[in-house]
Amino acid sequence: MAHAQNPPGLMISAPSSGTGKTTVMLGLLRALAEDGLSVQPFKSGPDYIDPAFHLAAAKRASFNLDTWAMDDTLLDAVASQAEGAEICIGEGSMGLYDGVATRGQTAFGTSAETAKRMGWPVILVVDVGGQAQSAAATALGFKNYDPEVPFAGVILNRVASPRHERLTRLGMEKAGIKVLGSLPRRGDLTLPERHLGLIQAVEHPDLEEAISGYATFLRDNVDLDAIKAAALSGPAPTAQPLPTPPAQRIALARDAAFSFTYPHLLTGWRNAGAEILPFSPLADEAPAADADLVWLPGGYPELHSGTLAAAETYRAGLRKHAETKPVHGECGGYMALGEALIDKQGNRHQMAGLLGLVTSYEKRKFHLGYRRAVLGANMPGFKAGCALRGHEFHYSTILDEPDAPLADVFDADGNPVPETGSIKGHVTGTFFHLITGETT
Repeated sequence: MAHAQNPPGLMISAPSSGTGKTTVMLGLLRALAEDGLSVQPFKSGPDYIDPAFHLAAAKRASFNLDTWAMDDTLLDAVASQAEGAEICIGEGSMGLYDGVATRGQTAFGTSAETAKRMGWPVILVVDVGGQAQSAAATALGFKNYDPEVPFAGVILNRVASPRHERLTRLGMEKAGIKVLGSLPRRGDLTLPERHLGLIQAVEHPDLEEAISGYATFLRDNVDLDAIKAAALSGPAPTAQPLPTPPAQRIALARDAAFSFTYPHLLTGWRNAGAEILPFSPLADEAPAADADLVWLPGGYPELHSGTLAAAETYRAGLRKHAETKPVHGECGGYMALGEALIDKQGNRHQMAGLLGLVTSYEKRKFHLGYRRAVLGANMPGFKAGCALRGHEFHYSTILDEPDAPLADVFDADGNPVPETGSIKGHVTGTFFHLITGETT
């Protein structure tokens, strides 16, 4: 059984990171919503921070579309979440054609690939600072690099003056590229950042005011009618269920220290009838005593390590649960299940001690990339021998990882990764964030 045609959509992308596409994305989501449209946001790629900003702007949950990690069945299931919306807006990651160049392909896991898969024309946000007509050569290159990628036009960003805009538009005209908007340079349009990129939406001091400001800025400087008219529908996705839950009653850590969970997983768990029981380790709350599983997602435990170390009720509840029932942690959640976490000042904080893992932020080491893991033991929702796909992004260094490895882990090119995760009794943990299990 197939759904009706998916609503028309657009992909907001850019030649590179840092060109202002998030500002455009959030402003556009809110402006369209203010116009009375039901807007479905999506994020291309494995980013776990942007969807929370999209939800704040569109008032509709955002989902990741990931052509590296997701098979066609899961891509269809995620695309189907747009049912009932009137327009889809996807936000790209990195530059339009940046991905993992495995399997001999030049564009694998890219925003361009997502745009093609969904049938969404690309709006390229071009930072025209320091150039004028030359920006058209960049845009033309992006348009022609893969002629199969539908292309709607460009939004010029950081335009210095009316003269600058006129010259830049002349270049775009000459190249036959439609200008859908021109945003004047403004220093107050950047979202606050920290070491993993943007701060989390829950931490933004005045997110609502910021998004309203972006919407007004977009409304004043882009052609919203032309943008709406440029949206196109791709093939209708076949109705598919999202991933199934690893347990019936899931106690989920959720606060400023633990907030990275892919929306398609939580929605899939809820759709299948699982009960999500949120608790806050930072507020020293124990997980529900009658939960079947405790799940600690990734986040920023290193910013709250002192509070977590002092949270006796939370730790006692966790330990009691782990005596008879499964506990699983991802990335920051995995670190919190370990013996200790050393913050960037070199202070050692006692963690839950359910695993022997000791991690440190004193010596920063950057870990980033897709992960394929073949389980050597069972973990919640998956049996030994299953292959999982996920994504790893953190700056911590392992000082000690004495427990049995959970999986053989590989990067997108198939090279072994030393961060294997751990298992000890009923407790498991991984450094990667789970996206999906592979279907055979």
